[in-house]
This record gives sequence, structure tokens and C-alpha cells, in this order.
Amino acid sequence: MFENPRNVCVIGAGTMGSGIAAHLANLGLNVTLLDLTAQSVRTAFDKAKTARPPHFYIPGTADTVRLGSIEENLDWVSEADWVCEAIVEKLEAKKSLFARIEPLMKPDAIVTTNTSGLQISLLAADQSQAFRRVFMGTHFFNPPRYLKLLELIPTPDTSPQAIEAMTRFLEDKCARRVVIAKDTPGFIANRFGMWSMIYAVHVTERLGLSIEEVDAITGAFIGRPNSGSFRLNDLVGIDIMQDIADNLIRRCPEDPFVKHLATPKSMAALLEKGWIGEKAGQGFFRRSGHEIFAFDLTTHVYRMRQEIAFDSIKELGRLPLAERLPRALELRDQVGDFLREYLLPTLRYADYLKEEISHNVEDFDRVMKWGFGWEAGPFETIDIVGAERVGIGTMPSYQGRSILSFDGNYVPRKEEPQYASITDFPVIGEHEGFRVRDLGDHVHAVCATTKMGVYSPAMIRAMSSYLQSGKSQRIVLTSEAKVYSAGFDLKFLLEKVNEEDWDACDKALVDFQNLGLLLREIPGCAAVFGGCLGGGFEMAASCSCIAAAGESNIGFPESRVGLLPSGGGTPLMHVRNQESAKALVEAAKLLLLGTVARNADESRKRGFLRREDPTIYHPDRLITEAKRIALTAEPAGIPEWKVVAGPVPGMIERMQDELTKSGEITAHDCEIGDKIKHAIARAESFKDSLAKERAAFVELLKDGMTQTRIRHMIETGKPLRN
Repeated sequence: MFENPRNVCVIGAGTMGSGIAAHLANLGLNVTLLDLTAQSVRTAFDKAKTARPPHFYIPGTADTVRLGSIEENLDWVSEADWVCEAIVEKLEAKKSLFARIEPLMKPDAIVTTNTSGLQISLLAADQSQAFRRVFMGTHFFNPPRYLKLLELIPTPDTSPQAIEAMTRFLEDKCARRVVIAKDTPGFIANRFGMWSMIYAVHVTERLGLSIEEVDAITGAFIGRPNSGSFRLNDLVGIDIMQDIADNLIRRCPEDPFVKHLATPKSMAALLEKGWIGEKAGQGFFRRSGHEIFAFDLTTHVYRMRQEIAFDSIKELGRLPLAERLPRALELRDQVGDFLREYLLPTLRYADYLKEEISHNVEDFDRVMKWGFGWEAGPFETIDIVGAERVGIGTMPSYQGRSILSFDGNYVPRKEEPQYASITDFPVIGEHEGFRVRDLGDHVHAVCATTKMGVYSPAMIRAMSSYLQSGKSQRIVLTSEAKVYSAGFDLKFLLEKVNEEDWDACDKALVDFQNLGLLLREIPGCAAVFGGCLGGGFEMAASCSCIAAAGESNIGFPESRVGLLPSGGGTPLMHVRNQESAKALVEAAKLLLLGTVARNADESRKRGFLRREDPTIYHPDRLITEAKRIALTAEPAGIPEWKVVAGPVPGMIERMQDELTKSGEITAHDCEIGDKIKHAIARAESFKDSLAKERAAFVELLKDGMTQTRIRHMIETGKPLRN
């Protein structure tokens, strides 16, 4: 069943249907998208193509999606391995569509309904047994490109083989993390997650707090996304919250907690005015130009947004979550008051629901972590603060590699080595700025531990010494920071600028370039994610291969701080573009503008990644895939250098003139451009280009305009075009 599926037919081109179609097309699947009419599918998909954040990695992918209408092209269903229905959330409309598509389906196709709350078993009740055996629910999270969770909801009639095949397909080919949920109202995510969101509003109103105060408490401080509670409400849509709440109230009359889903006063006021959140331009927050206004929960009018800084959050915010939460619950201020009124009842509700809606506590936790961005799921949080404090017993939910089952016994957790993160592997060495982990099979991970993965001179020296020791035969170069690497240490450069110690700068750059050359001698793979910028990208590109997470930002932003690449980026861009003078000029332009690609596929299109550098679309398989690549990698070596025929320096100068006339670059940028030209177009070899970029880098450091840019970046985190 379902062998090597490639063709997907998504029916329904609304927000979710178009988002699902775009996500699957990004992954290289053959996607058909149908809507009621040819006009409606084009209109909806045109909206999807301009969505923010973008649905597509690169715009051209949208052209691969075949558009059609239910009126004229429903027979295209017969080509699909997977039929993904995503029409309006109305029971009869979905049932009517299934009656039409069943006769058209391939014998081994799987059909799913995408819904956030309808009862799955009712939807296929009128269909044949054969249909019901391959039918199940999917609950994608919006936007599908960015949220990896998928709740898969089988019915009692769904065959175990179909469930297994669909789970494998979604995880292996669709970059999803699948949680099998029970066919209960709202499944796991909306039954508990929506309650948690609405209950926070009730507690805020009851305690008389402002929405800014609560967002400060319920964001990163308690291990939640920075959006906090009320900004998240605007993003989800207050009307959507109301619809889900009404559905749950209607379908869960026996649930004693469901009374808290009654519409809070502030939400009712916003709904009455049509101020339903981000899509309406205003909800709990409203933006006007550069100003942000907040909805006052007492007066129900907007006022200027306030910056909130609780002393207790500042004090405890530095602690790990496991230390922070228990202490926060003891606070005798507004933070502690809110958490006692909100967090503890929320955890009690999770415990009340667990057996009804989930198969185990780990699945419950995963839904909240993967779908809502919680650092710790509710049962992990209960273990942190103590089950006794929550009032639900004494036994922890997690004990080593076991979890507490609903019958009160500990059972082994599912082993999933394909999803291992870097911290799952044992540390075999601690060094200045990095540590080494054993990935098995004689592959070692060399992991930056500096803030933002920054390459400092001390780290560079230590890493060079380690690699020269020969202790690692094959490596995965990666990071344990929030991003792969933000580049070379700007604070070191500014310190040396203030001391006017240009020799120290040059020595640090020599060491940096030599580290890149050393990486070229060792077989391995760089596993990059988040930001892979400047010097960090140069070291990654020195490896045999780069495995790039799909959402990686990759490029050379050095010109934004008045510099050019200095760890081999300039010669790298030469050898990547030496097929023609035009290509080399485009490469120089990327360096001059400080271009950073917004994702891995765009990076490949711009030439930062090669065709053989894969995009790892699954957010949890980067390390596994990087290790697999490292096992067969060959050393990169120093690439062949070709002198490009044609008047390349003159062409670069004309490019600079055009950018100057259009106002895209300044006079100081032209100074940077001249040095890029010298290193990329006048060098005679790879090592000659290294020497030229290093000399140009130090010369630019002496320029007051560059120094101003560096200071501005360090102080504000934003570039300056002076």
C-alpha cells in the first residue's frame, strides 16, 4: 500500500489548502490544487503566492502546482496517491465531496480530511468500507511550511497498514512530526491549546492586569514563544478562537473545565467591532505607522503600548526553565499571582484530559511543543514544578527513558534515532569555544558553544589545534547555539581597532583563513541552521558538503559593517562563479550588497550553496542527514582557480556606478566594492585571493566609516549605510 507516493491532490484552495499545496510543492512532490471554479482557485493561489511569511522557498516553485476546478477537473483525483481534502469546515459539504471522489480514486490511494475539530468518523460514515479503511484526519498547523506538527487522526475503521504508511510518508517525505491523536473534539491541540489561550484572557481580566504585562509573563519567561498570550491571539484570529471555543462547548458538555471557554469580555468587545486580529489590522494590538497601540481591557479603547519590565522576570530570566518556574510560582508580585492563577489550573486541566484525548503524556507534550512552540509540554512542566504542587499526585511523568502510562506503570519511550538532536550525543571533548561529540561510526561533531556560534580568535586557535591532532577522522561541523553562526567576532575587531593593533587583526585573520584551509583537508559535512553568516558560512563552505536546514539564512553580510569577507569568502565566490565574466560580476554584487538568502533553496539559487549541498527540509533530521553525508565525504581540497576572460574589473566598476545612481550603495560602499574587485577579479590563485581579501579587510578596518558601522551593529544589532 502507498508505495513511493509522488502525486498529491489538494482539494480546497483556502488558507490551509493553498498552504499545504505550497509546502508539498516545496518538497518536490507533484501537486494538484482544486477549488470550486477555475477563477476561485486562481484567486486563492495568487493570494498564497504573496503571503507573508512566504509559503514558497523560491517563487518559481508556485509554477509547478497544477491548478484546476472541482467543476471541470475532479477526475484528476484518479492520478493522486494522496487526496488531501481541505474545503470549508462543514460536515455535509465534506461528505458530499467524498461521495463524488470515491469512484475516481486509485485503489491504493489514501484520502484525508484536513480539519481542526470535526469528528473524523462521521465524515466517512456514508462511504464504502474500502474508503473508510484508507480514510483519516489530518490537522496541519498554519502556516504549514513553518510548523512541523501534524495531528493524524484515524477512525476505528482505518486500517493499521494505512496509518503506518501515511505516518511514514508524512515524516519521511513531507517533513512533518506526526502525533496520532484520538478522534475527540478539537483533538489534542485545540481541545487543550485553545482552552489555555482563552483561560489566560479570563485570568488577565480577573486580576486587572494589562495585556502587555501578561505577554511579558507568558512569553519566553515561562518557555513560550515571544508573542506571549495576546499577540498570539491576534495571530491566530479572535474569530477563529471563538469558533473553536463554541464547537468545544457544544461537543463537550460533560467537561467541567469547558465553562472557561465562555467568551471573555474583551474578546466579545473586539468581535463586536470586527477587530479580530492580524488579518483585520487590529485586535488586542493595533499598528499605526511606526506606533503600536494596545487594547485596554478596562476601557475597551486603544492606548499607546507600554514597555513592561518586571524586576522578578529580569532576576529569574537568566535561570534555566527548570529552576525558573518553581521560583516564579513563589513570587509575591503580579508575576507570581498570575502564574498561580493561570499555570497551575492549566496543568490540572491537562491531567484531566490526558487519557481522553491522547495515547500517552509524551504525545500530549509534543503537540504543545511542536504546534505551539512551548519549551516544555504540560507534563514536563508538571515534573518541573512538582505534581504535588499541581495537586494531581506525586509520581513524575518522565523517569529516564520511561514515561508514566495511564495505568500507573512506567513504560519505555519510543526510540527515534532519526530525530536525534546534537545534545543527544555524548561529549568526548571540551575546548575553548567548542565541544566535540561522538556521533558514532567514527564521526565526531565539532560544535560551537559561543554565543550565536561566533568564531572568536581563541576558538579558532583551539579548533585548529584540535583538527591538526587527527583525533577526528570525519567530522560534522555545527553549533549548539541558537543559530549555526553569526560570523566572526566583531567585538574582538572593535577592541583591536580601539587599540590600533592592526598586526593582531591580521594575525587573527591568518589563523581564520588557515582554519578554513584545514577544514578542506578533512572529510565531513557542515550542518547549518538559523543564521549561517559571514565567517561562519566561510567555515561551513570549506567542508566537503553543507547540509542546510530549510529555513537557514545564508550569505555574506560583511559590507553592512563596512568590510568584505576575510575567511576565504571572496575566493570561494570566485571559484563558484568562474564560468563567465557575467557570473563573476554578479558574485561581486552579492558581496557588495551584503546579500543574505532567506532560506536554503534561495541560497542555492544565488550560488551560496551548490547543487550537491542538500536542503534538509525536515527540521529534526539535520544531524542525522549530516552524519550520513559525512560517512562518504571526500576532502574538499583547494578548488581549481580559473582566470576569467573579459574586462571583469571594468564590468564590476560599471555595476557599482549603476548601484550608486540608483541609491542602493554609498561612497563608502564603493570603497568596499573596489577591494572586492581587487580580490575577486585580479587575484591569480585561491591563496593569492586569500591574501588580497585579508589585506583589504585590515585596510577597511582603519577607515572611520567602517568603524562607525561596526559600532552601530554591536550597539543596535542593525546595519548602517553611512
